[in-house]
Amino acid sequence: MLALPLAAILGTALAFRFRRSGTPPRNPAVIETQIVLAVVGAVIMLIVGASLARAFGIAGAASLIRYRSNIADPKDAVVMLSALTVGLASGVGLYLLALFATVFLLLVLWFVEALQADPLNVFVLKIQTKVSDSLRPKIERLLIRNEAVFELRGSSEDSLTYEVKLPVGKHLGRLSTALMAADAGGNTAVEWTDKKTKK
Repeated sequence: MLALPLAAILGTALAFRFRRSGTPPRNPAVIETQIVLAVVGAVIMLIVGASLARAFGIAGAASLIRYRSNIADPKDAVVMLSALTVGLASGVGLYLLALFATVFLLLVLWFVEALQADPLNVFVLKIQTKVSDSLRPKIERLLIRNEAVFELRGSSEDSLTYEVKLPVGKHLGRLSTALMAADAGGNTAVEWTDKKTKK
């Protein structure tokens, strides 16, 4: 009960270490993985103790893991290792350790995943309509109301083009309807072009 919280605190201190100017920005998924990995390492050492047989057993079990597909989030790989460690703890009879480690890892994962921003889908939005001084503010208010991050990319007398970042799961049909309704003339066409999802 002391080892795992201490490992989490020390792992967090390392993951959020001061970044010197000129060094590349850190990947949030890697930071989260470093925190969880510190806890997994502590669980593994608690299982091994002074037993050479357990050490060889863990090394052999870990070598059985083969990733057949690319893992986009490093945390998914460390969660696989976490599942292996709690299974090993259960297998050698350390039931309380297995239970506490599972609960503690769930709490750590919940904490580090809460640090992540919601993923965004990126679109090019083209609105074909008769552009007026009053229409553009209406459109932009609608985008803001729908939690969009946007940037005007083009404007002419008969069209507006935006790059729009929307939270994953946002319903484009309703937003398109609202955008078309913003033009009282009713001669508006809305076109969404999907770009690469922002990581």
